Amino acid sequence: QVQLVESGGGLVQPGGSLRLSCAASRRLFGTVTVGWYRQASGKQFELVASITSGGSAKYADSVRGRFTISRDNAETTVYLQMNSLEPEDTAVYYCNTELGRLLNSWGQGTQVTVSS
Repeated sequence: QVQLVESGGGLVQPGGSLRLSCAASRRLFGTVTVGWYRQASGKQFELVASITSGGSAKYADSVRGRFTISRDNAETTVYLQMNSLEPEDTAVYYCNTELGRLLNSWGQGTQVTVSS
């Protein structure tokens, strides 16, 4: 199974920006849909954005207009550009394929903390 590694999280003030990266161990993202999920403390996983193999993106209502999902031409990295961050965006962020999600197989994630 391909390994996905998230990075790019950190502490940012409200209104700030971060770009998260999801790196695959091999060329992958041109053949599967991948999603960015987040899990706030004590809460369930939430799908915030996804991108299909054809490049179509979808967003949760809570992040639409603020977050942008994209991938590189090598199809090995997916990004999540997060702008106008709010304290409610604080969570551990994960990327995953649908198969990984169904298998409940998750990476280590990357912590995003939005606080003044």
